[in-house]
Amino acid sequence: MKRTFDVCMAALGLVLTAPLLAIISVLIKLDSRGPVIFRQVRVGQGFRQFAIQKFRTMVVDTPGTSLPLTVGQDPRITRAGWILRKFKLDELPQLLNVLAGDMSFVGPRPEVPRYVERLRSEFSEVLTVRPGITDLASLRYIDEAALLAYSSNPEEDYLRKVLPEKLRLAKLYIRHMSLRLDLAIIMQTLLHIVRLPVAVFTLPELKAAVESPLASPWASLSSFVMRWRKPIITVLDVVLIILANYFAFALRYDGNIPASEIHIFEQTVLALVAIRGVAFALFGLNEGLWRYTSIWDLQNIIGGVLSSTIIFYGWVHWVMGIHGYPRSIFAIDSVLLIGFLAGVRLSARLLRDKPIFQKKRKVLIVGAGDSGERVVRELKTRTVFNCQPIGFVDDNAGLLNQRIHGVRVLGTVQDLPKLVEGLKPEVVVVAVPNAAPEFLRDLVIKLEPYNISIKTLPAKEELLADQSTVSQIRNVSIPDLLSRAPIDLNNEATSRMVKGKCVLITGAGGSIGSELARQITLFEPKVLLLYERHENSLYSIHKELDDRGLAFPIVPLIGDITDAQRLCAVLEQYKPQILFHAAAHKHVPLVELNPLEAVKNNCIGTRVTAEAASLYGVEQFVHISTDKAVNPSSVMGATKRVAELIIQDIARTSRTRFLLVRFGNVLGSSGSVLLRFQEQIRAGGPVTVTHPEIRRYFMLIPEAVQLVLQAATIGEQGHVYILNMGEQIKVLDMARSLIRLSGLVPGKDVPIRFVGLRPGEKLYEELVGEGEVAVASPLDKILQIRTTNQPDFEEFREKLSALEAASYRDEASVLLERLKEIVPMFQTCVSASESSTVPTGSL
Repeated sequence: MKRTFDVCMAALGLVLTAPLLAIISVLIKLDSRGPVIFRQVRVGQGFRQFAIQKFRTMVVDTPGTSLPLTVGQDPRITRAGWILRKFKLDELPQLLNVLAGDMSFVGPRPEVPRYVERLRSEFSEVLTVRPGITDLASLRYIDEAALLAYSSNPEEDYLRKVLPEKLRLAKLYIRHMSLRLDLAIIMQTLLHIVRLPVAVFTLPELKAAVESPLASPWASLSSFVMRWRKPIITVLDVVLIILANYFAFALRYDGNIPASEIHIFEQTVLALVAIRGVAFALFGLNEGLWRYTSIWDLQNIIGGVLSSTIIFYGWVHWVMGIHGYPRSIFAIDSVLLIGFLAGVRLSARLLRDKPIFQKKRKVLIVGAGDSGERVVRELKTRTVFNCQPIGFVDDNAGLLNQRIHGVRVLGTVQDLPKLVEGLKPEVVVVAVPNAAPEFLRDLVIKLEPYNISIKTLPAKEELLADQSTVSQIRNVSIPDLLSRAPIDLNNEATSRMVKGKCVLITGAGGSIGSELARQITLFEPKVLLLYERHENSLYSIHKELDDRGLAFPIVPLIGDITDAQRLCAVLEQYKPQILFHAAAHKHVPLVELNPLEAVKNNCIGTRVTAEAASLYGVEQFVHISTDKAVNPSSVMGATKRVAELIIQDIARTSRTRFLLVRFGNVLGSSGSVLLRFQEQIRAGGPVTVTHPEIRRYFMLIPEAVQLVLQAATIGEQGHVYILNMGEQIKVLDMARSLIRLSGLVPGKDVPIRFVGLRPGEKLYEELVGEGEVAVASPLDKILQIRTTNQPDFEEFREKLSALEAASYRDEASVLLERLKEIVPMFQTCVSASESSTVPTGSL
């Protein structure tokens, strides 16, 4: 088809331009001596050389004519040559090259052999097609000579900057090559030549590299039109009013209007123009910008025409007394005028919004409900999004093959892989607000083999009614895949608890501690004390909060929770009323290798902090625990279980209200598997997963902190609270989803490798341990843990003393034995003999 188009158009072009070619030939001969046609060897399709033909625009036998490039105001260019180059008329003889089969109308511009040899590997892809008279590079570098005029070494800059960009654009053209694209390039080239500022392209690569130093005459015309827009519109409307009325008479009398009716037309047309003119002014028809014509403008056109028609009817019959005026003329005239007025206004918008070629991203929409309808409507009417909806997917079988704004419902979610294979969309938009995480996970898995972007709408409560639906579309993220909706913070209860109080946070520089600090500042405490032993993390959170200019002091305190003297000094000086204990060693493998430090920090530190809080009259003490404290298999879990028992023991006799909060893995915290996966994906893999069946509860940092604050408002003395976190998620599924959401294909772009369970690691986590039951709490999604078998706290204190003694004596093996005595459930999840059977390998 392309070759047929080239031959037909080249032959037609030579015939139509024959007189012009003759005139140009004469001018060239008169202007300077030498041949009319300039021939030069260029490299064509398949590296075959041919002689390109142009009208000669330079003088012959002049020093410097061997230079390969024309730069700026080149003195070699003849007077006729300047005109020919300005309007690209020197390229017309290349129509003969097109007929001969050496060239095409549109294709990569042919280069001289020595440039091709320098970049032969790059040209191997470009020269798979015929070179062309014009292409994307011709539009990008519409005035190449002006660009190179500023260079001290034009040829070097051409080879280093311009030619690589031309090759990139040539490859871009080859990827999207079509007859429609060729037509668009040809038209855009013609528009560029005459400097008409109309775009038939939306590709960003078409912006000229150098703007013409001369003002376009079309720019002056456009400025004139905008300045006198209202008078011009008024004159045009008057012409359309007269034409519509005349054509109404012509249609009424089948084109043969009687003389008497012509006389009636002449009698009444001025009154008609005056009445319609006033009505149009009242309806604002001469004020709207035509490129934004909409239904609102059509309503005004109809209103203006109908109201003026009614008034004109009364004027003709009761004022002018012309009772022979055909009544059908009023109806025909109104219909024609509405069509004329709407047509001329819509034409401006159609020319603006409907370019000949527009490379759009193909979008497949999941969900054919109200949200899906809004997405399609905006994508089709707002070209700024540069997207083309190609179909809906919806599980409602009744919608199959139905159309919404012309877009068909193609199938169900189960059909997605087949549809993606056939239609090859670049984006899938989940237009289902509040889509279930299980649904999104299943969708991600289905689309895993394809290099496709997955996006979603925010939840209904996050959608802003006064904003574009499409502008709120975002990438699907890992939190969207969690099997549990985030809880809502009871702001009123939390505000009553915190406002005007002195609040102390231990471990304030950690992931949970710092988020606690951020959220607590929203409720205006009297003083916020940040207690942390790591100065860098303490500095970071203090600086972040201090930069907000809060009305209350934020006090950074460097200190260790195992340092009783320092801790007591702080409590005595500031007298905090609420204490959130977030300081702990939480990294399972590191704690497994350092059990002595784990006991010192997680057990002794908790005891010191809790005893000091009780001694100095802290009103509320919230201890942050973990699901790994339930039937622990790691040193970290066992020490956190001991910490829970310490809190429950002290709570029995203290006036301070102690309570505990357990939650699962926190996404995005330091040491989080999510951050580790992201680092591995950025490095190109492999992503390491310990076991294909390992499962975990997951939650977000803000979500974990909300739970802590909720528990602080309703918690009872010594009780444990947990979040109802739904089902556990396979870590392997999370790894695959994260790779997929990074725009990569798991196992292909990024490998997944199984490394075996780490010391102290279980295949799954638990929220309720032996001797515990979960019951409902006053708050939704939060459960309260009740103990069925109360421990013997007298015996516990003795064992705790032995544990602490082993820690002080640095006796690791003894310490582990003492730890197992306190927590009988503590045992490694994989024995030495079992560890050899843990699956390893790659995915």
